[in-house]
Amino acid sequence: MQQPIVDYRTEPSQYQHWSFEVEGSIARMKLDIAEDGGIRPGYKLKLNSYDLGVDVELHDALNRIRFEHPEVKSVIVTSGKERIFCSGANIFMLGVSSHAWKVNFCKFTNETRNGIEDSSRHDGLKFVAAVNGACAGGGYELALACDDIVLIDDRSSSVSLPEVPLLGVLPGTGGLTRVTDKRHVRHDLADIFCTSVEGVRGQRAVDWRLVDAIAKPAQFADVVNQHAAKLAENSSRPASAKGVQLTKIERTPSPNAMAYTHVVVDIDRSKRCATLTVKAPQGDQPGTVEAIENAGAAWWPLAMGRELDDAILHLRTNEPDIGTWILKTEGDGAAVLAMDQTLIAHQDHWLVRQTIGLLRRTFARLDVSSRSLFALIEPGSCFAGMLAELAFCADRAYMLVLPDETDREPVIQLDEFNFGLLPLVNDQSRLQRRFYEETEPMEAARHAVGQKLNGDAAQKLGLVTAALDDIDWVDEIRIAIEERAAMSPDALTGLEANLRFASQENMVTRIFGRLSAWQNWIFNRPNAVGEKGALKLYGTGQKAGFDFNRV
Repeated sequence: MQQPIVDYRTEPSQYQHWSFEVEGSIARMKLDIAEDGGIRPGYKLKLNSYDLGVDVELHDALNRIRFEHPEVKSVIVTSGKERIFCSGANIFMLGVSSHAWKVNFCKFTNETRNGIEDSSRHDGLKFVAAVNGACAGGGYELALACDDIVLIDDRSSSVSLPEVPLLGVLPGTGGLTRVTDKRHVRHDLADIFCTSVEGVRGQRAVDWRLVDAIAKPAQFADVVNQHAAKLAENSSRPASAKGVQLTKIERTPSPNAMAYTHVVVDIDRSKRCATLTVKAPQGDQPGTVEAIENAGAAWWPLAMGRELDDAILHLRTNEPDIGTWILKTEGDGAAVLAMDQTLIAHQDHWLVRQTIGLLRRTFARLDVSSRSLFALIEPGSCFAGMLAELAFCADRAYMLVLPDETDREPVIQLDEFNFGLLPLVNDQSRLQRRFYEETEPMEAARHAVGQKLNGDAAQKLGLVTAALDDIDWVDEIRIAIEERAAMSPDALTGLEANLRFASQENMVTRIFGRLSAWQNWIFNRPNAVGEKGALKLYGTGQKAGFDFNRV
């Protein structure tokens, strides 16, 4: 049966599960999940447990705080329910979901948590988890993404990661990795913590570094506010700036296409591929911060970034059989480079900084998408500056050579955006990843800044996979796409993930790589999802039956 389309576009009046209010420099986000508000039928969201719909709202709320409330320096994340912060991902939802749904749900949830840390690191937006009740599984993973965790000390509230003993799976959104890499919980204590159901409370939670502070109920609100105020002290977000209203992303859908203002998606179902075309800015563009603020959500980099993000999420969730994405650009490369210079010149301004952050997270979403990415650089393309990153994030980039038609010959142009302003999640620029940070090719690329590089020059510098003449172009591209479509999608996902993140690791890549790979495997194993699997039998009163062979 065809499942309903998931729409990632929402706004506060449509929220069922989250609310937020702003008081001066502090925003308070409350999680009060509607039991009957699941994004799909077949389960109730009891005990403040969440599904994809809850995180769609969280993603939107975070963006609204980033852009509509620049005066906010710290965010308090808490629960609107008594004695329960969040019990994590809804187990019954996981039990009735397909493997693909579970994995993509975990990926989006991961990206949302990583986005919290990205804003803290780059944009001065800090987060405090005010854990005012029991906090388990994905609920604790949400708290782990925050800068500080304050736990209420009421003799019953605890933090826990009970997935292994209770469900036969792993914490799906970075819990294991953040416990060690971020909070530096000692290995043996982490082993105890992650294999117990009851969790850890009170002073022991502080001693084990699972939380930063505890407070009795009467003092809890004051302690949380103190942590939020302290985190806000060093924030560079402006106290008096006027926010930008994030208007609804408009798109025109059809059975095989999705048209936005600056992004177009065309789907070829027979070839199982989608073409994403990103258009350059057109006409006069704002050059001053006043003009940028006046343009608001219609400002090209902000509007384009939001549209591209929505297109990626739509394809990932609603078009799982479309395994190859063709990345194209269209328009004037000079207009892209001029926009880049505006962004660089004003990058200390809060709105420009937030826009660069949105672009950084959106391009990073491409990197971790389990789709084959091919870039096609053709006449009329504008792979320049920030849009050249689309070619560098691709698994392969093909460039057409037209030596006898220099006026039509496509070019690549580099600028500072290609050297670190839009890094991968492993903190490398895509060119650093491409060249393993080797000095000679990186210096050659830097010396090419400002040049119009045709196919031969781009291939010589290692910027494209192949430079093809017009005689070979059509057949070579057709064969490449057809060959890709004939291969195992499972094997390709593993191949691409391994090759895309070379040499340098950090906490985020370990979450997406090591943790996600293991969870993906465990989600397929009978000990979790078989007839007697722990995840399948949860809540039935029956005991799981495990195959005790170690694989």
